[in-house]
Formats: sequence, structure tokens, C-alpha cells
Amino acid sequence: MSTLPPNPFDLSGHHVLVTGASSGIGAHFAGVLAQHGARVSLAARRRDRLEALADRLGQEGAEVTALAMDVTSPDSVREAFDRAEAAFGTVDLVSNNAGVADARLALEIDEEGWQQVMSTNVDGVWRVAMEAARRLVAARQPGSIVNTASILGLRPAISQSSYATSKAAVVQLTKNLALEWSRKGIRVNALCPGYFITEMNRDFLTSERGRAYLATTPAQRAGELPELDAALLLLLSDAGRFINGVALPIDGAHSLGNM
Repeated sequence: MSTLPPNPFDLSGHHVLVTGASSGIGAHFAGVLAQHGARVSLAARRRDRLEALADRLGQEGAEVTALAMDVTSPDSVREAFDRAEAAFGTVDLVSNNAGVADARLALEIDEEGWQQVMSTNVDGVWRVAMEAARRLVAARQPGSIVNTASILGLRPAISQSSYATSKAAVVQLTKNLALEWSRKGIRVNALCPGYFITEMNRDFLTSERGRAYLATTPAQRAGELPELDAALLLLLSDAGRFINGVALPIDGAHSLGNM
């Protein structure tokens, strides 16, 4: 007989920290996780946007708090976790989404641009995962961390050398942490979205050139944010409790075709 709960996707009783929650995929995920019963700590640099999202989710009945967090700052990450714990107890689920892009040809990337991408997309993901894991181990609690990578962490593309390199690092980091932390009851997986229209890429993907590019992909369109929901819930919840160290593409087969 299965030992899974009747509704393994139910997140009631769990506390999830969502980074990059002020916009895009992070903001969308925050709403999805709240709808499935989690207490949600919203984290990002833009506090005004977090508070607006927290107000909306609160009006819908969610338990939610907004926390200013800069993932490039160890002190900021630590302080945000302290405030999250004060609100809802130990963070046992993490949706790790904070990231930036810099679409330039390799020879056009300067030192500052390269460091900015790596500091946020790699160091920031590592820093949040480490802070969560340290606290889970100290509390003797299991947990699940889902890092948002990209199909560009699996395949190269023109004008994406810094972003693709950072996301490849996230994929490898995810696998290493999963291997090390499995016996501590902490699962670590990665989502690798294809092209979904967000604030970061809307100008390009809705342009004539962007639409023409999407038409060349296997699905011939961008993904819709709700098409990420099932994968996120699977990896964070008890439904995916034997899934660990996976980098899951959600891209309409884009990573199998031409990039």
C-alpha cells in the first residue's frame, strides 16, 4: 500500500521561500504555491512589488509575508531567512528563481556584465540553497529545493554565453547538492524552462523577430506560465519524494531542436 498522502501535491503545513518573487516566473510560482496551501515568504529586491503581491495573495486567503532580499549579499539572505522563520517557522521548501540575463555576443561582454550574471544566477542560487540547508539540518527537518535553471543550461545558443554558462552551473550545482544532501532528507532539483514570456524577455519575444524565432521551434510558440506548474509541484511536494538531482526541461521539445 502506498505511503503517500491522499493528496501528495497538497503543501499545507509547509513553508516555502520564493526568490525572484517580484515578477515573472517567481511571482507566478508564489501564487501557485499559495493556492496549494503553503505558507509563502516572498523574497526579492523590489519590496514595493512584493508587498503588492503579498496583499493580493493575502486577500485570496494565503498566509504570506514579503521580505526584501538581495541574493548577491550574504547578510541580506541570512536576514531574510531570519524574518521568514520569525513569521512561519523553518523554511522547508525553496523555489529558487532570482536571475538576470545579458544577451550579448561573447566578445561584447565586459567584466562587469559577466560578474553581474554570475553573482546573481550562480552565487545567489548557491547562497540561498546553502542557507536553507543549514537551517533544515539544524532543525532536523527534511526539505525540497527547486532551482530555476534554463534549457540554455543544457544547450548553447548565440549571444547567451554568460547566461547559458550560469545556468549550466546551476544544473551541475543542483546535481551535486542532491548527491550530498540526500541522506539529510533534502532533495534538490532543477526546472529548465524554455521560452516563456516574462518581463525579462517580453520586448524580444513579442517583436516581429521574436515571433519569427518562436515559429522555428518544435512547438512553434512560447510556453504559458501555467504549463510550469505541474513540474514545480511535483518536485517540491511529496508526490516527487523519490525524485532527486533532476534537471527537467519544460520547453515543448525546444532543447531537442535548433537553438
